[in-house]
Amino acid sequence: MPLDALPDWLPAWCADRLGDEPVDVLFTRQGMSAVFGLRLAGGRDAVVKAREDDGRAASCVAAQARLAERGFPCARPLTPAVRVGALAVHAEEFRPGGEPLPGDSPEVAVRCAAVFARLVAELAEVSVAPPLPNPRWVRWDHTGPGLWPAIGFLDDRDQRAVPAHVLDAARRARARLLAADLPRVLGHADFEAQNLRWRDGEVLVVHDWDSLAWQPEAALVGAASGAYASHSPPTLAPIAGSAAFLAAYQDFRGRRFTAAELAVAWAASLWPAVHNARWEALHGTTPLCCDAVRAQAAERLRLAGGAGSVSGSARR
Repeated sequence: MPLDALPDWLPAWCADRLGDEPVDVLFTRQGMSAVFGLRLAGGRDAVVKAREDDGRAASCVAAQARLAERGFPCARPLTPAVRVGALAVHAEEFRPGGEPLPGDSPEVAVRCAAVFARLVAELAEVSVAPPLPNPRWVRWDHTGPGLWPAIGFLDDRDQRAVPAHVLDAARRARARLLAADLPRVLGHADFEAQNLRWRDGEVLVVHDWDSLAWQPEAALVGAASGAYASHSPPTLAPIAGSAAFLAAYQDFRGRRFTAAELAVAWAASLWPAVHNARWEALHGTTPLCCDAVRAQAAERLRLAGGAGSVSGSARR
């Protein structure tokens, strides 16, 4: 992207908040956030992130800053989250390098679980307002009338495209999650391979801190156990990998989950996948999560204590 294609507000914002205007664009990325890697006039590199202000950003950036201060491997925020029109904007240091950890084996799961256990332990020492509403792919606790949280760009599509086995799995997983009465904690809700970088066998940096959530610890661990191997597009880890992740996490944290927590963890391991499967079906993309849910949902729900089998039929 050339400099003159940057949003009109961005150069002046950088000058005001970072002390220099950008002189080069290192990279851009567009997802839920617009991300701009910039070289500033003074020679520094910085990353500016802008997303719709839904009230979460201030807590997410504050928590990220506390983790960076405590030595956790994440980019250090250079500014708090500030409002620019309808956007929440902040800047953070540029942390290049490293590679995603490939594979979905139990051995990979254990290495990822070690990072997640450290992450949750560090966040337990951080005090910020809960970053609510939770990210949409872990928002099973929404108060709306339907199965899914309100997501306009998905809700506007023909819901008949979503396979019956995805709906069945989602209903049963959500029922298990909503039946639990567990305390909530801060945790990373998008703990995917694409958001971690490794070097020489050690984690170099964890990205995507605007995906913090406020959910029970076991639910956050469960969601991570299903997502740890995901790149883009996402999928669902093998059941053996999820089991290894959950066991290793408990070892690293030095405590065993109760039966109720294990049930929640297994139910939560399925929820991001059913969310992604719905997205695939509504957009007509390759059914990676749809197929994974069909293959794995019955066993994950059994481990979560869910009754009954998951339908193999599809409603198109």
